[in-house]
Amino acid sequence: MKSQNQEEKLNYGKTFLIGFGFFASSLLWSIYNSFVPLVLADFLESTALIGTIMTIDNFFGVIFQPLFGSLSDRTHTPIGKRMPYILIGAPLCGLLFALIPKMPTLLLLMAVVILFNFLMSVWRSPMIALMPDLTPHKLRSKANGIINLMGGLASIIAFLIGGKIANAYGRGATFLMGSVVMIIAVIILVLFVKERKTAPAEVSEERKREGTLSSFKRLPADVRRSLLALLLAIFFWFSAFNAVETFFTSFATSELGLSEGSAAMLLAFFSVSFVLFAVPAGIIGGKIGRKKTILIGLFGMVAMFTPLFFINNLTIFRVILLIGGFFWAMININSLPMVLEMATDQEIGTFTGYYYFFSFSAAIVSPILFGFIRDITENYNMLFIYAPVFFLLALISIIFVRHGEATH
Repeated sequence: MKSQNQEEKLNYGKTFLIGFGFFASSLLWSIYNSFVPLVLADFLESTALIGTIMTIDNFFGVIFQPLFGSLSDRTHTPIGKRMPYILIGAPLCGLLFALIPKMPTLLLLMAVVILFNFLMSVWRSPMIALMPDLTPHKLRSKANGIINLMGGLASIIAFLIGGKIANAYGRGATFLMGSVVMIIAVIILVLFVKERKTAPAEVSEERKREGTLSSFKRLPADVRRSLLALLLAIFFWFSAFNAVETFFTSFATSELGLSEGSAAMLLAFFSVSFVLFAVPAGIIGGKIGRKKTILIGLFGMVAMFTPLFFINNLTIFRVILLIGGFFWAMININSLPMVLEMATDQEIGTFTGYYYFFSFSAAIVSPILFGFIRDITENYNMLFIYAPVFFLLALISIIFVRHGEATH
């Protein structure tokens, strides 16, 4: 009995080391989203065109991340099935990232940006798949909490330290910092994270030739319905989240009269709360079940965001956003493990790709959809009708999910 209890304890050290890949990825994306629009503005005057270029990562995520996640499932090398993608993609991304602010022409800049986004899509799903590959099923929510905690800390570092470096030495130094962290993260992963050995014979030749949808088609009908309902819920709640993330500063400056810096700091209450509750949210999911935890989170998000339509008091806003970050952690931390629970151990990368297909699709569709609604109503307050409606749609979808809890 003692050895069984030991097996059920999460290896925090190993999970922390696996999280370095997500840490580096999150750091790069935070710097990318903050500074690349400024780099593009040196060449372009059109905000709409800059915004369009900034969606390249989402389009590539939708197209290529499911593909390379599935390919990694069917890859067998002496160093594992995920590591080849990480070893090729991550260092090249680090090199290209440092070059972004150095490009002298728009043509060269676009070439580097497009190649960088493609290579990020090559290794992100395989990197995320490392966690479930190396973590027992029942501990994946807790492990995902640690991974997301590291990602959140990376974003905070990008904003605080990256901002200070940019002020002192220029934006090029901030990009260089991200590149150095990326290389260090790859070295840590290679030295300390060892994949399980898998034999090529475990995957038939027919399976090797099949595409990313074959895993979905092979599922029993009831599991397939659950997965589809869960993926729709993921699309809906990321539609709500991405609209808020994209337009909150516009709302706060327009409706609350805040400066851009103060608006960003107000939204930071939500982000910091998410980071603080990432690990507890995973623990809660392991204790009471992932579906129940996500349902509580969705109820909470609807309850927190709806009153914001009527409120303009900053103190109340801060409190609601602080609580909202906790409920968002309950949703976000437990969703990927729930998707992966419906996969076999040979399909982790493929199902990770499914998750990112729906979340990135929301990141493409939702800002455009809310932008259209705002243009019609001419009222940024509609953000707090739009977001609760999509959280409610996610809640309805998750009710129909019957699978995804840890069974072993």
